[in-house]
Amino acid sequence: MLNIVWLALLLIGVLVAGITGRFDAINQGALAAARTAVMEVALPLSGAMALWLGMMRLAEKAGLVQQFAKLIRPILVRLFSDVPPDHPAMGSMIMNMAANMLGVSNAATPLGLRAMTQLNELNTKRGVATNAMCTFLAINTSSIQLVPATAVNILAINGSKNPTAIVGSTLIATFCAALSAILAVKLLQRVGPFRWENQVAPSVEFAASDPAAQSNGPVSAMAFWGPWVLTAVGIFFLVIFIPRALPYWFGSPPPENFQAAFATFFNALSPIAIPFLLVFFPLYAAAKRISVYTEFVEGAKEGFAIAVRIIPYIVGMLVAIAVFRDSGCLGLLADGLRPILRLLQFPVELLPMVLIRPLSGSGSIAVLADLVKQFGPDNILSYMAATMYGSAETTFYVVAVYFGSVGITRTRHAIPAGLCADLVSVIASIAACRLLFGFAG
Repeated sequence: MLNIVWLALLLIGVLVAGITGRFDAINQGALAAARTAVMEVALPLSGAMALWLGMMRLAEKAGLVQQFAKLIRPILVRLFSDVPPDHPAMGSMIMNMAANMLGVSNAATPLGLRAMTQLNELNTKRGVATNAMCTFLAINTSSIQLVPATAVNILAINGSKNPTAIVGSTLIATFCAALSAILAVKLLQRVGPFRWENQVAPSVEFAASDPAAQSNGPVSAMAFWGPWVLTAVGIFFLVIFIPRALPYWFGSPPPENFQAAFATFFNALSPIAIPFLLVFFPLYAAAKRISVYTEFVEGAKEGFAIAVRIIPYIVGMLVAIAVFRDSGCLGLLADGLRPILRLLQFPVELLPMVLIRPLSGSGSIAVLADLVKQFGPDNILSYMAATMYGSAETTFYVVAVYFGSVGITRTRHAIPAGLCADLVSVIASIAACRLLFGFAG
């Protein structure tokens, strides 16, 4: 599937550029995309990867990840029936989903790549995405967002009177998208061309993952000081968190509505989450008598290797997207779809957001900012665009990064399921905004 998509983006883009005379544009766009893939995506990601994979190794060695997995094992066992309940991937997937929900993307991506690496340990056909991998990627492309921080900030800096109004609409849209992604991925995995039994592994196999991550061995008992120190750390962060999350308990004016209170709570939680984990994981591991720095370094080594490994996949996808975009294909596609969308009472002003969101994260931010400036920060069209941005993911980028990290070239039904979730998120975003803010054509 990914082979077809990649070739189609390049071929159609070049053909259209030849017709429209935009070869100069795609020349510059392709080279800029290749540079961006390495200098602005892969290299910055390597630092975050090293940090969070080091922390994850500490959590695994201390048995903390396994304890997290036990909390929601009944749900995960149903979603990932081909993954053993006690496999480390279960804990990594939980932490990735939690980071996505909180909007902590700089932690979510490394944790997700770690989970994908662990899922690949169970793969009997290297280079072919397993059912669990496709399910995990579909969930990542449609992750429930508690607070869409980027979209809220764009509304706020443009003078919105109620920038957190989209919290409720984003929750509705992401819930619908996540449910549709799970249903789509589970249905498609039973369709003939996508069935696991019909897959043949590529002739070139990808290198096996780090065997040290496959088994953690027995976990030592906690030192006597452990519970006391960990409790003190928990109290310290609660003292910082509660006044920020519930300021009206301490004399501040009460929130205007539920959305504002909800957003205030999770906006206070998001910046504290990372410092808490940076302290809690090493302390917990130290209390379990683990050599924290040594194990952190061992885990961090894997981060840089993964970041380098995914560079070709990111370059290939971003260049293909740049060629398709800069050739004028997106504009022609939008012009062709406008008459149909008018018949469906779809706001045609939002079409650029619908088309660019699965392809480019930075591009969709630019589109959102332009729409907010054009229609005003409190216009229902701006709310719809902000909800769309907050309830969808850059599907093709996620596919390239996550599957590239483990050498998957046959993605099976992952892309159709992700695009299905994107479509549902668009429809749900419009419906939710019309429900909450009134009807607009």
